[in-house]
Amino acid sequence: MGTKAALPVEEYLHTAFPDLDKEYRDGVLVERSLPDYLHSKTQRLLIVLLSALEKTFPVFVCPELRLQVRPGLYRIPDVAVFYPKEPQERVPATPPFVAIEILSPDDRMTDVRNKLAEYRAWGVNYVWLVDPHSKRMYTCNEELTEVSGLQITELGLELKPADIFE
Repeated sequence: MGTKAALPVEEYLHTAFPDLDKEYRDGVLVERSLPDYLHSKTQRLLIVLLSALEKTFPVFVCPELRLQVRPGLYRIPDVAVFYPKEPQERVPATPPFVAIEILSPDDRMTDVRNKLAEYRAWGVNYVWLVDPHSKRMYTCNEELTEVSGLQITELGLELKPADIFE
């Protein structure tokens, strides 16, 4: 039985992957699910809607940004929103205000739930899961809860399914 050789974190941080960027957990690269058209379309709509807040609030919307959740753990949310300060690091180690994951057809729910729980434990205020295939939205507080709208109270924002699913 073979073992995986640990990849040094500095090598990971200086690697550009030819296909889809990978996450990193304690020396091991973590594959991400390939997005399909509905995933990409939903991601674009979320970015456009959240970026519109920049006219009124100091929000900074970032798609697929590597984040250091803890030493040795790097995650890449589909959309991260920073508020009220723009991150200054190349790879932020400060939690975003909002972290959004968008389901792809081959995502494993166990892995997705673990990732969402890591965001919450890290201190992300709003952790959302959006499923463009079933047109459902979820928040992750103590557990994953289906909701009829995604809200950011501090910014007076509520996104309904009709806003992001056509």
